[in-house]
Amino acid sequence: MIGLDTNVVVRYLTHDDSAQAAAVTKLFASLSADDPGFLSLTVIVETVWVLRGSYGLKKGEIADVLEMLLRSKEIIVERADLVVQALRKFRAARADFSDCLIERCGSEAGCEYTVTFDKRASDAGMKLLS
Repeated sequence: MIGLDTNVVVRYLTHDDSAQAAAVTKLFASLSADDPGFLSLTVIVETVWVLRGSYGLKKGEIADVLEMLLRSKEIIVERADLVVQALRKFRAARADFSDCLIERCGSEAGCEYTVTFDKRASDAGMKLLS
């Protein structure tokens, strides 16, 4: 198993740099269920942020990308169970994906709730702090 950084994942998804896209396509073709790539939670959050902020992908498109990564037998996603739960919230709520993941991580850790000043994050189940 090898770790994959955000810039590698983004190059694979966007093919926006021909030289890097060729290298990353070759790398992804070499991955398998027996020798997968690993995506940390940080890479997942950064990838969503880059796809939305730099590439203008819409919420549904980002959710589809996350589902594709989660379904891939060649990719292991850290805490995939939490990412799946956060993805469900993300599809249903106005909150950003990162807020949905933060709320799910807090819940998993045994937090009674997670507080925020972000009104949209409260849509993911966080409690507004006033």
